[in-house]
Amino acid sequence: MRLSRSCAVGLLLACALSAHAQDPARIAAVNWNAYQDETVKMMQEYLRIDTSNPPGHELAAAEFFHRLFDAAGIPNTVFEFTPGRADFYAILKGDGTLRPFVMLNHMDAVRADSSNWREPPFSGAVVNGEMYGRGAVDMKNEGLLQAMVMIIAAREHLPLKRDLIFLATADEEVDDLGSTWFLQNHAGLVSHAEYLITEGGSNLVRPGQATLYGIGVAEKAPFWLRLTATGRGGHGSVPMLDSAPNRLVRALQRVVDWQPALRLLPSVEQYFEAIAPSEAAPRNAQFRDIRKALQDPAFARAMSRDEDYNYLLRDTVSLTVMQGSSQTNVIPDTAYAELDVRLLPGEDPQAFLAQIRSVMADDGIKVENFNRFKPPNASSADTNLYRTIDAVVHKYNPSALVAPVLNGGYTESQMYRPLGITCYGFNTIELTEEIESTEHAANERVPVDQLRRGVKVLYEVVARAANE
Repeated sequence: MRLSRSCAVGLLLACALSAHAQDPARIAAVNWNAYQDETVKMMQEYLRIDTSNPPGHELAAAEFFHRLFDAAGIPNTVFEFTPGRADFYAILKGDGTLRPFVMLNHMDAVRADSSNWREPPFSGAVVNGEMYGRGAVDMKNEGLLQAMVMIIAAREHLPLKRDLIFLATADEEVDDLGSTWFLQNHAGLVSHAEYLITEGGSNLVRPGQATLYGIGVAEKAPFWLRLTATGRGGHGSVPMLDSAPNRLVRALQRVVDWQPALRLLPSVEQYFEAIAPSEAAPRNAQFRDIRKALQDPAFARAMSRDEDYNYLLRDTVSLTVMQGSSQTNVIPDTAYAELDVRLLPGEDPQAFLAQIRSVMADDGIKVENFNRFKPPNASSADTNLYRTIDAVVHKYNPSALVAPVLNGGYTESQMYRPLGITCYGFNTIELTEEIESTEHAANERVPVDQLRRGVKVLYEVVARAANE
């Protein structure tokens, strides 16, 4: 096919703009010290906004972003879908030659008991180079970095082949009302996107080993079950062998002693292959060919006992709630328990339910799913965005291991993949295991130097991905 002179000139200009946008010298020429100072200051302000959920009050956070984006001249909208609760949307238009890129984050955080904190949970206090605040890890750090990337791109007039979309949602920690409302009412604002990044990535600093960058390509789906036993009630002084609590406990014993069958997903296989070099013998060889290794019963048993790996290889069941009588001397006529079940992508929940009933071996116990089940899904790691992330991570941390990961916990990626968007969990903050463990816990905090580093790394990922 021959191009007209005008088309050829346009194509050359587009290529030149793309190369210019990704030019390392252009990125290096940015006044990073000033932007990094601003990132730290804005992060402190963001952490001081109490969006504990319940009740959320994310409107205050949405208004915070509204002020930042207005000042940068970025078109934006606050969607207050119920009093005090809001989503926030902003867009930087590209030339439209490539599909949009979405940066998604949630503004709410779990509650905090201030009595257990070294610094107040909504202070943004910096102590020994670490910034304290509820949401510092989950996930106000990533939301703020995404906002700063948008602001820097606007101020630096970053050439874009893709629209850059910033979407901050409410209520991720409880009912996902924010994303549910947004997708029911404004899905068209993101439905044509090619890529989306959000939480679900974990960059673990391991002493004496390479930092492990886990890129979330899939999540297990919660399929919560309530088991209810009924029987005769009576006085606790007269034992009843077939009481509701006794029947329930016997069935639960069979469930907690059971493990669903092993199932190796392609992304999990890739993960083990990627981390194999960091393992000592013989595990390094076993991880390089995990499919073959799992055929060895001894190795399969060892992996099943390892909490770090077992959940990657099977559907899982955790007993979390047991309830019977409220009085010690009363045998209740009803007792129930709740199971936190997490299903791998591709699992049929009804087939799993049949397995549970078979394992319990008591047809008199009622089993019901009581959460809003969302079928698990996944994204391929064979994309330009994944390769871009890999390249940029290794530019700033040459020894890092980059691997696709299956998250045991739920993320909002599951709600956006059905639109045809490739969704990854990805963050640029590197954390030690000790700091990462403060997520949803006391003394949640993030290293200031990681905020400064992270905004530059994320900007480069976005600058490249927005033009290729």
